Amino acid sequence: MAQEEGPAGVPNAKLVQSKQQWAAEGRLMTGTAAPRSDRLPPGQRLVKNWPVLDLGIQPEVPLEQWELTIDGLVENPLTWGWTDFRTQPPFTDVSDIHCVTAWSRYDNQWEGVSARHILATVRPLAAVRHVIFHSYDGYTTNVALSVFDDADVLLAHSWEGKPLSVEHGGPVRAIVPKFYFWKSAKWIKRIEFVADDRPGFWEERGYHNEGDPWTEQRYG
Repeated sequence: MAQEEGPAGVPNAKLVQSKQQWAAEGRLMTGTAAPRSDRLPPGQRLVKNWPVLDLGIQPEVPLEQWELTIDGLVENPLTWGWTDFRTQPPFTDVSDIHCVTAWSRYDNQWEGVSARHILATVRPLAAVRHVIFHSYDGYTTNVALSVFDDADVLLAHSWEGKPLSVEHGGPVRAIVPKFYFWKSAKWIKRIEFVADDRPGFWEERGYHNEGDPWTEQRYG
């Protein structure tokens, strides 16, 4: 299933239907591809602000109640509270955002915990091929293990030197910068390691299963 119970209600049906229609119509598609040496992927426009996109739900999770569970096919499943999370080795990175709605923002400064530290800590089993992000608003999305295991992937708690705001996925969100930003799940609460792929919320509603901006994988 693409959705779980979340603490803040249900997705905005009109918004979801509109985005599904985009997928059905191939909205924003240019039909082109570009090498990764081109910083701006096909069909994207550069913005200076950071637009807010969600399902019509912005769950506010107090830090004393926030937990992150990392489980599935791993040797060392765990649950971190906020203090546990913040005592992990700090990781900083600068990367670009590419949203499927055709905007990109350059040079975002992130701070958090690296995906590679998570991998080293929980030790996925040999059968693992995919990673599922679960969010406090009920959202899910999927990435290949090889995508998660990249030097610039992290769970971010800060942006531009300040704690992530709720509207942008705080207290913690995933950052998977080489793929369209719907893969960078907000309000993260669980990371599940699995053998078989499991399409998430938008992937089940017409969006591409992988989401590479340079080959314009907007829709499936």
